[in-house]
Amino acid sequence: MSRPDRTRFALPLRLIHWTMALLILAMLFIGVGMVSTVGPAYSVLLQLHRPIGAALFVLVLLRLAIRLSTGAPPLPADLPKVQQIVAKGSHLLLYAAMLAMPLIGWAMLSAGGYPIVLTKDLSLPPILPHDLRYYFALRELHTVIALAFFALILAHLGAALMHGLIRKDGVLWSMTFGAARRASVPAPVEHEGPPGLVE
Repeated sequence: MSRPDRTRFALPLRLIHWTMALLILAMLFIGVGMVSTVGPAYSVLLQLHRPIGAALFVLVLLRLAIRLSTGAPPLPADLPKVQQIVAKGSHLLLYAAMLAMPLIGWAMLSAGGYPIVLTKDLSLPPILPHDLRYYFALRELHTVIALAFFALILAHLGAALMHGLIRKDGVLWSMTFGAARRASVPAPVEHEGPPGLVE
């Protein structure tokens, strides 16, 4: 849903966006560390990985609800149609990855028979029966989606910088908190697209 009269995303949406960005960045470093580390460090990283993943899952659900209820600024009118289609498609894939990663991780640990401890007093119930065949298949899928997610993040960052530094069309500004005024661009066009981190 697009709001032609809005130049920025709703404040709660912007707050969640940047909170998620920091948590996802942390998760990328933690994930790399888990793959390349053995011994006590692995256990520490795993203890961080699970609660952050759960927090991201809750945040993405909240973000989707707010995004659908508040709408978004429309894309600039002069943005080529192909780029609009790519933007919508990439946002769909980003949200699919953000939803799938924690769910697959939860199912994987359940199938492996591992307790999913978030805090000292809080654990998640298993969502799959204990079955090592499921565990190894889901572990492979978790890795593949993580790599695809990393590529999507790089593409998303590149697009945001292109809008902010080259086109200067207000798209990047719409997800920030600064007081700078939007660049003068042709009147925006209304579009219907999936929720996005930057639209």
